[in-house]
Parts: sequence; C-alpha cells; structure tokens
Amino acid sequence: MAQNVSETEHFEVREPELQRIPFVFNSPHSGRTYTQSFLDQSRLDGLSIRRSEDHFVDELFHCVTNLGAPLLLAHFPRAFLDVNREPYELDPRMFEGQLPPHANISSMRVAGGLGTVPRLVAENMEIYRSRFPVAEALERIETIYKPYHACLRRLIARTHVQFGLAVLIDCHSMPGNIRLAGTGQRPDFIIGDRYGTSAAADLSRTAVSLLEDLGFSVARNKPYAGGFITEHYGRPARGLHALQIEINRGLYVDETTLQKKNGFRTLADAIGIFLAGLAAHVEKYAGNSSLAAE
Repeated sequence: MAQNVSETEHFEVREPELQRIPFVFNSPHSGRTYTQSFLDQSRLDGLSIRRSEDHFVDELFHCVTNLGAPLLLAHFPRAFLDVNREPYELDPRMFEGQLPPHANISSMRVAGGLGTVPRLVAENMEIYRSRFPVAEALERIETIYKPYHACLRRLIARTHVQFGLAVLIDCHSMPGNIRLAGTGQRPDFIIGDRYGTSAAADLSRTAVSLLEDLGFSVARNKPYAGGFITEHYGRPARGLHALQIEINRGLYVDETTLQKKNGFRTLADAIGIFLAGLAAHVEKYAGNSSLAAE
C-alpha cells in the first residue's frame, strides 16, 4: 500500500493511506543526520558518535504503514537531542550561561550524562570538546523537541478519537551485551510498560507471548522499563497504552562497523508478523474495559 510522508527538516511521519489499526509507532533514536556544525563541536570521530543510535530501527518497523498505522521517526541523532527525556533535563556543567529555573539538573539521567542534551554517548564517551552556550541547548528544545512531541501528541489524539483507544509503540534497540541480572540471559527483546503503569497488563503479556512464539528470548521491564515517552503518554485508564520495545542490536547489526547483518530482513519480517498478531489481539479485545477508555 502506498504511504504518505509528512516531513520536516528534523523528523517525518510516514502515514498509511488509511489508518486501520489503533496504533502509533515512534522511533525517536534512529536519526542519523549529523550536521557539520555538530560534528565540529564534538571530540568524537564519525563512527564513535553514532554509538547511541538505535541503528536502523526505523527500517525494522517499516512495515507498520502496510499494517495501517503511522510511524513517526527522527532525523536528528540522539547524541544531539534526546526526545525520550523530560524537556529540560540539562547538565549545567555542559553550558556557558545560566539554565532556566525550571530545568531538572539533578535527575539520574542527567547525572549519568544522558539528559535531554546528552553529555555522553554509549561507553561513557564525552561528546563535546568544550562548553557551549546554553541558548543553543534551549534552541534545540524549542525548535525540535517541542515540535516533535506536539506531532506525537496529535497522532495519539487522532488515533484515540478514531478508535476509542490508542496504543503507542516506542521503538528502540539495545546493546548486544545486555544480560539479565541473576540469570546472565541475553534477551532478544525487552517489553517495557513502566511496571504495569503505562499499558494494560494483557497487552504486555500478549506482546511477550507473541515474540516467544516466534522463537525469541523476551524479558519484561528489566533492565529497560520504558523512558519518558512511555511513562508520559501511557494512560491505560483512559484507553491510552504505551509499550517500549527494545531489540538486541546483536541480532541485526555489527556493532563495530554498524553495518547490517545478513539476518536484517529476516528480523524485519518477524517483527511484521509479531505486530500483525498484536494488532489482531487488540482488534479482538478492543471492547474489553482493560483496553478501551473507561
């Protein structure tokens, strides 16, 4: 089926001709457009600065428009701006000038170097050569972060009005060396629902079961329960459900060269089967009070 694309410099929405399922898909960390001015600010080489990307996740979920759902995806990289944070999780040590009083400077994510404007990429590598003006960070929030979230809110609200419920799938990838505490298991997927607060338990259980039926190793909430987006948009009592999906990068990308592995298309096809099953489940039980708006 043909798709319509609504695109800005910073992000785009890929739309089906007709939205047929109450799902919205979001890929906030797969952006890979690095401006020269940003690269000039960074102390990292062109490969190292990409370590925080959710590599090719937008392509892994390319099938969703054929299923009848929109896909919002970022062009800007996560190392430049992270929309899966509060709007003002900022580290004052990074900037010249005073942060606004409403900035959250003491969150664990800021302390870890992973605020709205990150200080680090994966493996604790410093991004910037030196401090830069706080006005630049605030401009990123005003011109990219806020429009991105406004777009996501519109997609969710439209879906909720049309179907009486909306399911947001926040699409991510995780490093291949992730292991589950106590077991040493390397999960292929992690389903996050903020420990049951962002989506109906039935939806999360079904997602886990469908993936396991396809032969994948699946964990729930550990070590990734969902970030700001999952927490902020998931309101199951109102028929607004949000799940975060983490895919093990070792399944589909060489994490040294960042090149796709031969199994990339097979994994993408499996994700398509999984999502079709999840959509069918939601359609079957859409009238259930645990899924529909109260």
